[in-house]
Amino acid sequence: MKERNASRRPQMSFLKMDMTQMEFADASFQVVLDKGTLDAVLTDEEEKTLQQVDRMLAEVGRVLQVGGRYLCISLAQAHVLKKAVGHFSREGWMVRVHQVASSQDQALEAEPRFSLPVFAFVMTKFRPGPGSALQIFELCTQEQGKPMRLESAERLAEAVQQRQQYAWLRSRLCCKAGLGSVSLDLCDGDTGEPRYTLHVVDSPAVKPSRDNHFAIFIIPQGRETEWLFGMEEGRKQLAASAGFRRLITVALHRGQQYEGMDSIQAELSARVLELAPAGMPTQQQVPFLSVGGDIGVRTVQHQACSPLSGNYVVEDVQGDDRRYFRRLIFLSNRNVVQSEARLLKDVSHRAQKKRKKDRKKQRPAEAPEDLPAAPGQSIDKSHLCCEHHKAMIAGLALLRSPELLLVRPHYNVIMFDVDSKDPTLGMSCPPPAFVDHNFLQKVKSILTPEGVFILNLVCRDLGLKDSVLTGLKAVFPLLYVRRIEGEVNEILFCQLHLEQKLATPELLEMAQALEQTLRKPGRGWDDTYILSDMLKTVKIV
Repeated sequence: MKERNASRRPQMSFLKMDMTQMEFADASFQVVLDKGTLDAVLTDEEEKTLQQVDRMLAEVGRVLQVGGRYLCISLAQAHVLKKAVGHFSREGWMVRVHQVASSQDQALEAEPRFSLPVFAFVMTKFRPGPGSALQIFELCTQEQGKPMRLESAERLAEAVQQRQQYAWLRSRLCCKAGLGSVSLDLCDGDTGEPRYTLHVVDSPAVKPSRDNHFAIFIIPQGRETEWLFGMEEGRKQLAASAGFRRLITVALHRGQQYEGMDSIQAELSARVLELAPAGMPTQQQVPFLSVGGDIGVRTVQHQACSPLSGNYVVEDVQGDDRRYFRRLIFLSNRNVVQSEARLLKDVSHRAQKKRKKDRKKQRPAEAPEDLPAAPGQSIDKSHLCCEHHKAMIAGLALLRSPELLLVRPHYNVIMFDVDSKDPTLGMSCPPPAFVDHNFLQKVKSILTPEGVFILNLVCRDLGLKDSVLTGLKAVFPLLYVRRIEGEVNEILFCQLHLEQKLATPELLEMAQALEQTLRKPGRGWDDTYILSDMLKTVKIV
């Protein structure tokens, strides 16, 4: 080494000594640089090995000045990180871990890259203080990025492990397509909170060309719960229709601020390029796609915590038809809309006054004035958000006479749509108590002879589902089922007498009559579906 550096670095000294018992005086250096020595020595967690590492790190602390730094280049294997962070944090040093940027990150290679990221441990020596020392843990994942403060050594280890897993995933995605369902969260660099959720969708059937390798699809806020964006099969359909070999869908998280499509594109461009497929030409522009060209609208109206369901949020979002919807979301399952109401269009004060004036001209003075609801608060009561709710309403056609619904509403119809809070069961709707034999007998006792009991059943356990259907038929001999396409939901229509059985044409005719009864002048109606269409696939169990 002396000969190699004699001309270029004549002042540099090369010394050989025991790293666990160095010959330098105390506080001799401002920096100690370790390029892989800790990784090489700490090969296992045997007592002898750990004692040797303790002596080595103690010597590092001895020869460094206060304010000096121990800079250690490492692959940050779990036991190495645990030992280094544990040792220096107990000594009261500031602990920071940097992920080292690689020049390979700036280019797309066809050859497999080294999948494990390299880290630099930067341990800063503080002057010993009285009492317990303040522990500082930081992680910096970008070369010019701001360090993120973490609350504990365990949390730092978790964050480093996430970076390692991400690097492994990048390596796999770069080398191979069709890995199945791949999703990941990109977090805010300052808070560590999830900011974007990415789903990687490959379409092997798409014929490759220069311009169809890779694209990014930004899901407008509030629409991530839709089947096309929120379900794996929906995303596959979206990718196939987009015509790219690899499509990454990006969902925006509630609680985060977004300035617009351009700022999102600037923020994500470098990150998503790391997930590009192998063989994509360098310097190729990656298109950003969306619906309508904007990022959508989401306004949180209320958020709190329920003792039964945990954290929840009530938010207003804009749908694909530019209408607004108010939704209840349980954050334990943030991609599922628990309940939804459609908001009627807001009316300006000037337009309201003009409508009032026009109505007064068109009707007698003694007629009551039809005042509009308060702006932003009026609810479209005819709207049904779920296919299984529409099917349940369509099942009212089994009453034979729509007048039963209007003249004799008491116990002609009983509906259950209740979810279970026990995730260990194979049935998430309804809870088992609602299909217990004694309970069903009580339902039967309050149902009129010509009435209908309607139940939403969500059961993935086939054995359990057969048991539920058998129990229902023991109480309600006539049982219809309407399965919801693309969902686990099945709507069961239960009646007391087999002679009430209807053929499909007669059932559809009755559904049409029911819809005519419900479509009364002056009454709201959701015209996005037809009741009789909901019953075309009904079968008798």
